[in-house]
Order: sequence, then C-alpha cells, then structure tokens
Amino acid sequence: MATPKATTTKTTTSKTTTAAKKPAAPKSAATKKPAVAKKPAAAKKAAPKPGKVGPEERYRMVEVAAYFLAERNGFAGSPVDYWTAAEIQITKLLSK
Repeated sequence: MATPKATTTKTTTSKTTTAAKKPAAPKSAATKKPAVAKKPAAAKKAAPKPGKVGPEERYRMVEVAAYFLAERNGFAGSPVDYWTAAEIQITKLLSK
C-alpha cells in the first residue's frame, strides 16, 4: 500500500504599503521645440502695371482679333493677312 504524502501548504502574507501618489509633473517649457523662423513669401510673378499689357495677353488679343477679322471676311483670305491686320489694330489700341 502506498503511503499518503504529507502536503504542506505555504501561506504567504502580502504586505501592502500605501504610499501617497504624486501628481503628474507638468511638462516643462524646456521640452518645447523652439519656433522655426518663417521663410519669406515666395516672390510672386510681377504683375504688369494697370496700363501695360504682358506679351501673353497681347498675343491672345491679336489671336482673337485675327479670328474675328477672318470671320467677318468669311475665312476667304490668308491667315497671315488676318494676323497682320489684327496686330496693327491691337498695337494702335494699346498705344493710346
């Protein structure tokens, strides 16, 4: 026959110590990143003066004028002739 084993139980006692909880420390100002200097605004394309027309705008004006001259003539003439006439008209108009 088998002999029963003696069982020993350990009892542990836990000590709980109550320590006063510390409030969370506020973040110090030293952890903030320094402000980065702002870059100057990118130079914008210089706008032409109110009375002055840029080359792109002049080109568009001549283009439209040449179309209307050709339309009035029934598109029967040479496109170069219409363009030349339109350039003369726009140059006179802008020189005023």
